[in-house]
Amino acid sequence: MADRTAEAAVPIRDAATVLLMRRDGGNGPAILMGQRGAGAVFMPNKYVFPGGALDAADAGVTLASPLCETCTARLALDAPSGLAAPLAVAAIRELWEETGLVLGTSGAWPAPVPEDWHGFAATGHLPAAAPLNFVFRAITPPGRPRRFDARFFLADAVHVMGDPDDFSQASDELSHLHWVPLTEARKLNLPFITEVVLGEIAALADQSGPPGSVPFFDNSSDTPRFRRLA
Repeated sequence: MADRTAEAAVPIRDAATVLLMRRDGGNGPAILMGQRGAGAVFMPNKYVFPGGALDAADAGVTLASPLCETCTARLALDAPSGLAAPLAVAAIRELWEETGLVLGTSGAWPAPVPEDWHGFAATGHLPAAAPLNFVFRAITPPGRPRRFDARFFLADAVHVMGDPDDFSQASDELSHLHWVPLTEARKLNLPFITEVVLGEIAALADQSGPPGSVPFFDNSSDTPRFRRLA
């Protein structure tokens, strides 16, 4: 379900990314970022947000709370049907795997727990999508070693279960995990699209709920297009 092939030979994989924002610091809003390894095939050494490709098993995970209706409707635009909930699941799973932080609500999992969710379930929580707002979409241009149709979800760190500074359960996929003030984030070694996303979410730092529209950088073909999903 997650793979789609564009005109280029590299398949485009559906993906989800979490922009976790903290508003309780003395230096203004901050965003959680980490650095990819020097040996990574995709974006080595770059600072990025937690995220990754949609797995087939994500479609089988039940959310304790759904995405809002506006986000669900926008995720359905120019996309295969039924992707909204699995993308939210993927976002929460990737956040857990790469940072050890939990977006969820207290509850017991129905057996059996999917393999990728054993650690998350052991915390006593179920994944919850209500804190996520769909704010950005971008498709990797042709010519890259890996290509993704990435949906970016903004969430307030107040919804994290536990200490938002505790990364002890994180995998080693991202190093230097830390909260970066939005005013300082663009000084890091960033992919181009990450710079664009940071510019967009700066305008959302003082609001809650979904934005008025969602920017969509569509590079599915050799002719790039920019649209807004309303």
